[in-house]
Amino acid sequence: MHPLQCVLQAQRCLRWGPLTSVSWLLLRTCRAHSGVRSSAGPSPERRQEDGVWKDFSSRLATGPTFQHFIRSASVPQEKPSTPDVEDPPPYLTVDDLLGRQRKGCMAERLKEEILNREKTVDILAGPDAYRDLPRLLAVAESGQKAANVLLSMDETYADVLPVQMSPSATSAFVSIMRGCDNMCSYCIVPFTRGRERSRPVASILEEVRKLSEQGLKEVTLLGQNVNSFRDNSEVQFNNAVSTNLSRGFSTNYKAKQGGLRFAYLLDQVSRIDPEMRIRFTSPHPKDFPDEVLQLIHERDNICKQIHLPAQSGSSRVLEAMRRGYSREAYVELIHHIRESIPGVSLSSDFIAGFCGETEEDHLQTVSLLQEVQYNMGFLFAYSMRQKTRAYHRLKDDIPEEVKLRRLEELITVFREEATKANKTFVGCTQLVLVEGLSKRSATDLYGRNDGNLKVIFPDVAMEDVTNPGLRVQAQPGDYVLVKITSASSQTLKGHVLCRTTLKDSVAYC
Repeated sequence: MHPLQCVLQAQRCLRWGPLTSVSWLLLRTCRAHSGVRSSAGPSPERRQEDGVWKDFSSRLATGPTFQHFIRSASVPQEKPSTPDVEDPPPYLTVDDLLGRQRKGCMAERLKEEILNREKTVDILAGPDAYRDLPRLLAVAESGQKAANVLLSMDETYADVLPVQMSPSATSAFVSIMRGCDNMCSYCIVPFTRGRERSRPVASILEEVRKLSEQGLKEVTLLGQNVNSFRDNSEVQFNNAVSTNLSRGFSTNYKAKQGGLRFAYLLDQVSRIDPEMRIRFTSPHPKDFPDEVLQLIHERDNICKQIHLPAQSGSSRVLEAMRRGYSREAYVELIHHIRESIPGVSLSSDFIAGFCGETEEDHLQTVSLLQEVQYNMGFLFAYSMRQKTRAYHRLKDDIPEEVKLRRLEELITVFREEATKANKTFVGCTQLVLVEGLSKRSATDLYGRNDGNLKVIFPDVAMEDVTNPGLRVQAQPGDYVLVKITSASSQTLKGHVLCRTTLKDSVAYC
């Protein structure tokens, strides 16, 4: 197979397509797949390399789940030890491929080190270099190393639609914007993903329509700052209307004018297929004006689940992080969201041990976890990144053992509070989108509820609401009603009642 065909084939296997914020590390694909072999037979190194790529191809084809994508885009979490945790990712990580730890947006950050020190790398491509892959491959074929990690001010790949390769897929990811303008002091994203730029609404709607025609039941809108979406491609919408922010929130940049905003996009996407669930990630708390919350409340197919990255419970630390809000403003937003969207599920991100964080600051974060009771959380120990504002202006002065101790304390409190929050589902009926067989039991199925929590239930025959008297077995992509009987910090369990549709389920949930 030609090297370019090999790369494009691997690209098509990624269900979330070429538009996500993932830096490509192309190890020796040119030589490993070009059919060129030594007459003396493969060396032990070559056999090992071929084995790595065989494993990589098989695991890559499986595709990442939503949680794997979240974890891959961030600093690695602690490894949970409870029996409820998810299985490891079904694909190789960069650690597996390079044999050493790599964190964050590495293609841009570690260009010289990767090319000069890692002898297994021939080609290095950043997130805006996909169109340059043919040239990079040609350079590598000539025996030279090739790299392009330049960022574009306008590239969105709006004209490149992902190919859905898995016939059993129930969900897909649709990239709607790239980059971030927030410039939080700890964050490398603006330097490795560039400034915010959004795809035209028309191209996003076209992609979602095609996914609906293929029978997919869930779409997640993706972006580094997804709810800051602003389509300025249509001149008639570039008026002088200012951005509406969440109450009590501010930005680190000049107010932006005009364009089609996230509320408009969310409205249009939700109208395409009433039987298709709509999610979005990852948002910034500042961009939740009332029109977005009202839309989520009104539309049955927009999931009542919101990710609200807090990062810290201390206003002093939040100011050092340049988050644009205080603890008080954040808590007020939480109350406003819960009033606007009854029954909403909430998740968040937290960083333990940021520059200058005191024990009192840490305890304020603990108290925020207890006050809000998130259903899901992503918690990390702080790891400084070059190029960031914190790298240049702050001191990473918290000892590693203190960071890890604080992280463990946050994780413990989160699990306790999440268990309490999730136990409120016990006795309730939840609409679940079936994803497949449980990884731990051949007699159970699993799926996710509206709040994105995993739900486990027995694989038994059930009534079909749309065909009274008919008994059916649930299949991936089916909506089923499950009565919850138990809950943990990560999983719900219950017994299945019937197969239904999203529209018909409203009367039960």
